[in-house]
Amino acid sequence: MTIDQILVVGIFIATIGALVFSDKRPAFIFSIVILALIVSGVLSLEQVTHNLTNIGLITLILLLMVSASVDKTSLIKGLARKLVTLGYKRSFWRLFGVTFLASAFLNNTAVVATLIGPVKQNQYHPPSRLLIPLSYAAILGGTLTLIGTSTNLIVDSFLLEHGHAGFKFWDFTLYGLVAGLACGLVMFLLSPLLPDIKVTGKNYTDYFIEAEVSNDSELVGKTVEQNHLRNLPELFLAEVVRKGKLISPVTPDVIIDAGDKLIFTGNMQRVDSLQHIDGLNMFAETDGLLRENLTEVVVSNRSRIIGKTLKQVGFRALFDAAVVAIRRDGEAISGKHGDVALQAGDFLVLATGPDFSARHNLAKNFFIVSERNIAKKLSTLQEWVTLGGFGAVIIAAATSMLSLPLGLMLLMCGLVLANIITGNELKRHLPINLILVIVGALSLATGLENSGVINLVTQSIEPILLGADPFYALLCVYIMTLLMTEVVTNNAAAALMFPFAWGLCTAMNLPVLPFALAVAFAASASFISPYGYQTNLLVFSATNYKLKHFVRMGLPISITYSTIVLTLLKLNYGF
Repeated sequence: MTIDQILVVGIFIATIGALVFSDKRPAFIFSIVILALIVSGVLSLEQVTHNLTNIGLITLILLLMVSASVDKTSLIKGLARKLVTLGYKRSFWRLFGVTFLASAFLNNTAVVATLIGPVKQNQYHPPSRLLIPLSYAAILGGTLTLIGTSTNLIVDSFLLEHGHAGFKFWDFTLYGLVAGLACGLVMFLLSPLLPDIKVTGKNYTDYFIEAEVSNDSELVGKTVEQNHLRNLPELFLAEVVRKGKLISPVTPDVIIDAGDKLIFTGNMQRVDSLQHIDGLNMFAETDGLLRENLTEVVVSNRSRIIGKTLKQVGFRALFDAAVVAIRRDGEAISGKHGDVALQAGDFLVLATGPDFSARHNLAKNFFIVSERNIAKKLSTLQEWVTLGGFGAVIIAAATSMLSLPLGLMLLMCGLVLANIITGNELKRHLPINLILVIVGALSLATGLENSGVINLVTQSIEPILLGADPFYALLCVYIMTLLMTEVVTNNAAAALMFPFAWGLCTAMNLPVLPFALAVAFAASASFISPYGYQTNLLVFSATNYKLKHFVRMGLPISITYSTIVLTLLKLNYGF
């Protein structure tokens, strides 16, 4: 082996070791990989920067940024409240179906993040009986189309980099649909194995949020249960104030009337869920102040408003701000915002007017903590533009009328012009970490190929596979990728295994597409470990799951999924 080959192999082994045993983020590890390749002279800076212009990477970035606008719509948020019902079977299949289909076109991590709250707060079933199926459904749905998961687009970017035409939009659909539905059935049959984990008690660090029911609201005349008000993400309906009287606790059979003040407690970042309920308005919204940015303040111990209610001090006129939410550490708050006597140390989230920052009385009354961002509610026209535009781009790309990156670029321009998403929001949603992972993996793959390491490996194993059924080579690639995705991230597994798959195809003169599909599907098959896929990590963190719960459910799912995918690849490509 040459010095360059030894260096590249050393960097490759160190990368795998760091991904498996280190607690550092993959983006940090691949940043070090890029630096090591440049400093060692294996790659030039020009070769590394060339990977930034990879068309697959650009497509992925555009897709994630457009998805931020789609996530603002009420499409998934509106469905989320209504998915979980009294019957477990019905709840399971509704949750599975919506997640499976949504993840085929939207970022599956965003889909799971949106649905976790309603699942955790449903009043019918323990969340632990639904959260693992939610994650698995998102993983399976992501395998349906080219844009369903970043893994597919990463493998596509490697194909394009090697001069291949890349995947077509529906190349994944046959395998993903059959495997996904079969795994859904197996998951349902195995659902008795899911744990029954008790939900933790109330957290008094939650914010206290008030919203009013308008006369024409969709909520009027229906019960709390019929309106699915107990299934809002990270928000709990604690009280109802009706004509000055307090209804607490709020039972599922309480009928909502026009003019009711609904008192929620929970995560302030999820207040946008209330905005998507027709006819439910927060005070700041009706007063014309609720905007994208909110200001969080703490009431000072020298404040003159201590002991007084918001009504008594004329808060809106005094500070040119409206109180959206209140939090008092260590104590629950009851009643309407306007009737709460403020105390020193109370946290207030304010929707501020244009004169707020110029008021001279701010420093005497508050310590300003931070600004909080909430998703701005879209108008009906903006929702149609967003969903219609996204659907049109998908159809155009699926029918080869328009290239996907060009369509996404045009759509993103339209979304900015329609004021659906701002330049600042686009900056916030730029996936820097994912870019570093992909560019680092592409650079490492270039180093492995340019130094001759890939040729060396394929020449070493060629005598073993010579004369053997090509399917064994495909099986080998699939299993190696599958094992890697359980111990590192799915994106890293796809990026690190593709160069070896390509080298094997070249050495054995085999078609590359089935091997590329094998890498993509195996890299997405992270069912056994909670750490290999982002959606697994989300649900793992959302409740008190243990590793054994994922192993118990994930092992049969992984076997079913892998058997179906490999069988279909064998039949379809004549191995």
